[in-house]
Amino acid sequence: MSIAVLGPTFPNLAANVHKNVSDIYYIFVGRSLGYLGGSVVGGVLFDWMNAHLLLALSMFGTTVGLYGIPWCEKSLLLTVLMSVIGASMGILDTGGNVLALNTWGAEAGPHMQALHFSFAVGAFVAPILAKMALGGSKSQELPVAEHTNQSVWRSVPTAPAASAGSALKHRLGADFLWSYVVIGTYLLFVSFFFFILYSKGSSARDKSKAALQKGMFAKYHYALITLLFVFFLFYVGAEVTYGSYIFTYAKVFAEMNENEAAALNSIFWGAFAACRGVAIFCAACLYPGTMILLSIIGSALSSLCLAFFAQYPASLWVGTAVYGASMATIFPSGISWIEQYTVVQGKSASLFVIGAALGEMCIPAAVGYLQGRFHHVPVVMYTALVTSAMTFVLFPLMYKLATSPAGSDLKETSESEDRKALLSNSGLNEDEEDEEDAGEWNEADFEVIEMNDTLRNSVIETSRKIPGDSAATVSLQPPLDDALCDSPAVAGGSPGRKNVNVDREKND
Repeated sequence: MSIAVLGPTFPNLAANVHKNVSDIYYIFVGRSLGYLGGSVVGGVLFDWMNAHLLLALSMFGTTVGLYGIPWCEKSLLLTVLMSVIGASMGILDTGGNVLALNTWGAEAGPHMQALHFSFAVGAFVAPILAKMALGGSKSQELPVAEHTNQSVWRSVPTAPAASAGSALKHRLGADFLWSYVVIGTYLLFVSFFFFILYSKGSSARDKSKAALQKGMFAKYHYALITLLFVFFLFYVGAEVTYGSYIFTYAKVFAEMNENEAAALNSIFWGAFAACRGVAIFCAACLYPGTMILLSIIGSALSSLCLAFFAQYPASLWVGTAVYGASMATIFPSGISWIEQYTVVQGKSASLFVIGAALGEMCIPAAVGYLQGRFHHVPVVMYTALVTSAMTFVLFPLMYKLATSPAGSDLKETSESEDRKALLSNSGLNEDEEDEEDAGEWNEADFEVIEMNDTLRNSVIETSRKIPGDSAATVSLQPPLDDALCDSPAVAGGSPGRKNVNVDREKND
């Protein structure tokens, strides 16, 4: 929302800094540079800092920028705030992907699709929110923005003109202020949840998990990361280029009116957002590689249809819808797919975001330049075809590297190490069991020895008392002798038994 709200309120921002709309194009450059810088810095910081804390701080920085933009009266300050928002967005894009992978691991597919679906929802809601905030003042503001220039604002007004200018300035600030305030407050509210998660220290588990995964890098890790960087560059560049130029193409080449061209543009982004929503459920039953394969096949077929059969209205409408739907799931599925074969840390995720940002800046600019040189050539359609062909070639190459025998050997090595660890643990358990059994047998031996000593002492005492006993006591002695005969301690005879026999003979 913080990115999409700029479009509807752009004339208001220009009037607020006393500039024409065409004179503040550099705020987009500042935001793009901030986005690239935030992606690089975020990739480094996420490997060293608490992920929840970094996300909370970046969202708080975005809130500060959104609160300050409506009050900017200097173009330089506006550019600085746009750069701050861009840097925060770069950190959020990088950190959101890394945090999702660290939290859900191999099951991150549906969650990754939901994360990127929220981007489409925000882009859809922000213009509506801005339009509601502007209300009925659009007809009053736009002429002011169109006729306002530096010479008018630099002239010294009279007192009535000054009061009118201050009232107009207040009017401009009050109109589009609330859209930025509402979005900024929402981000501030969400940042509090990340601060709460940081206070609970739940990301320590993520750090320990990342530490355990350090030895699981694929042999072709850097080659895979580089190829996916190029893959995302072409993919995002093609997505932004088609969404930016399809309106102009429909009016110039297809000879549509503005309403039809706007409807065609809405078809593209509507199919894009709807397919991202459906992909949340598809990711639960389909592998990321399968979703990427279906997407690049769909984009290749639809771009082929658009490049050579766009003169037919049905082909243009159907091809645009299929192309938008095919482009929806590639980025989140690509991140989930690469995580199956190697470890995706902060630096790797930042490279993916940087590749997407470079594609978003370079490919549309190149298409605009070529379209200006070759007026009668549908450059946007041929660009869609070329980028689809590049992604169609790059993905099998990445799959070949990811599933190479070297990667399987690495997995077998890790499995053998785990097996050795399990065997060593089982050996230790067996030794412990043997020691416990030996201890139990020793205790049993001591108990037997103590019992024998007790029986021996009792027999000796009894033999000493028998001469003074009565005949009734002597009659009870044979059962005791039988019991003593069964005992192993007296099996070989004892002095007590001999004395008993001698006394019995005397009594007889």
